[in-house]
Amino acid sequence: MVKIRLKRIGAKKAPHYRIVAVDSRNRRDGMPIEELGYYNPRSKDLKLNKEAVEKWMKNGAQPSETVASLIKRAEAGPAAATTTGASKAK
Repeated sequence: MVKIRLKRIGAKKAPHYRIVAVDSRNRRDGMPIEELGYYNPRSKDLKLNKEAVEKWMKNGAQPSETVASLIKRAEAGPAAATTTGASKAK
């Protein structure tokens, strides 16, 4: 079965994830079938290839709970999906 899930990249204590389509039997950071986007939880930056996600879901791929919430966020609108650097006023 194909799953759409997060693949962790980035340094220790600085997570960064790629959203990938992968065989469910592979390990979390194993070789993906296709990379569909990325997510940075620290800056809330999200980029998602919606056409590719729809294609995989039509073919029976199951998203993880986290990826399903990210897909909903991306569908909510571009302002919710992509933020430009979470700069705080000092």
